[in-house]
Amino acid sequence: MIDFAIVGAGISGLSSAWFLRQQGFSVRVFEASDQVGGAICSSEQDGFLIEGGPNSTLENTNALGELVRGVGLEGGLLVANPEADRRYILKQRRLMQMPVTALAFLQTPLFSARGKLRLLAEPFIGRAPAEESIADFVRRRLGQEFLDWAIDPFVSGVYAGDPEKLSVRFATRKIYALEAQYRSLFVGALFRLLTGGRSGPAPSGRMISFTAGMEALPKAVASRLGDAVQVGKGVAALNRQQEGWSLELAGDGDPVSARRVVLALPAHRASQLMKSVSAPLAEALSAIEYPPIASVALGFERHQVGHPLDGFGFLVPGREGMKTLGTLFSSTLFPGRAPQDHVLLTSFIGGARNPGVPEMDERELVAQVLEEIRPILDIQGDPVLVRVQRWRHAIPQYKLGYGELLGRIRRILDAQEGLYARANWLDGISLSDCVRNGREFAHAMKQEHSPAELDMTQ
Repeated sequence: MIDFAIVGAGISGLSSAWFLRQQGFSVRVFEASDQVGGAICSSEQDGFLIEGGPNSTLENTNALGELVRGVGLEGGLLVANPEADRRYILKQRRLMQMPVTALAFLQTPLFSARGKLRLLAEPFIGRAPAEESIADFVRRRLGQEFLDWAIDPFVSGVYAGDPEKLSVRFATRKIYALEAQYRSLFVGALFRLLTGGRSGPAPSGRMISFTAGMEALPKAVASRLGDAVQVGKGVAALNRQQEGWSLELAGDGDPVSARRVVLALPAHRASQLMKSVSAPLAEALSAIEYPPIASVALGFERHQVGHPLDGFGFLVPGREGMKTLGTLFSSTLFPGRAPQDHVLLTSFIGGARNPGVPEMDERELVAQVLEEIRPILDIQGDPVLVRVQRWRHAIPQYKLGYGELLGRIRRILDAQEGLYARANWLDGISLSDCVRNGREFAHAMKQEHSPAELDMTQ
């Protein structure tokens, strides 16, 4: 009998398995598809390296660095081009650089003089008496302009979500924490700066990828775990045994016994598996929403694109009325993403704003993206490469009431002895969050149930 059976070989499942094994536990990972990584998928075509899912991650936790070193991938690690610090916002169909210094903020045409003056009131605004959406929080503290031209596109870029519906407490935890602790975002940021902490709620850490693309990380973890990772073997059912759990595998194969099971699946898939275990848990998991997104990769000869592509990319505020959420300058971010004298752009379309868009056929999707970004980036002619990746369930939405929903899920899980969950619908959506949570879970299991104690029950 194994110590931990992990259902799902995305980065959450693989990270949990890796760190559990580091703590001395026996693990097996079961993946229904024929490859590991989940939404992390990289491919090469005609000299272009295309990311179908995340294009990068922030190295902002010790856990991620530990994992990269542990699987021997540090030699293939890439740090983003310094130009990636430059980010653009579309306003009135013109790209404007998002200011990152006080002087740049005073000079930017992105916000009006009135909008800039509105920020002076922020330190004098008290805390909210009840849970707020991101939109309500930003309007109250920073004003409508800051919501329209800074936070709205950020939310679309990170969550593909609607700031009117996402919870500020759970979707933007660092921003919420500044108000909760210091009453003011500016006062909190200044205090942290003066005391040697992080200066504010903005993401920190190096932006990284790998020479072979983001998929190199889950592949390296799976390779080091060896036979413990089994692809093409989905779990059809879970049954409680006198001691632990029995996993029925889809297709042929004897049931597998495990003392503990970790659900490392998207919420909708975990919900299906839980129907025979706990109807209340299945119902709660099904309430977590995921908007659909399509990723559209377009390759061009360099002379076809007039814009210098000197940055991370651009985000599109909802007020612009476009279906495209934003475009990454992929070949600027990391070397090797496009052949010499070529460029690669990756656009995202759909999300909570336009949930029906990803259902369009491929030609319509590409035509829609090209129609919208062509005048913005001064693109001439047709792309020399096109690759479309659709995600019906893209990113979990931490909506208003999410804390209550997660509390219910955790209470039900606690009542199911030996059943746990590790996924990006828990405690952060980023790759770095998932790795950190996997390590924390493994350390908690070591404290709660040491491998020696488990061995005594064999």
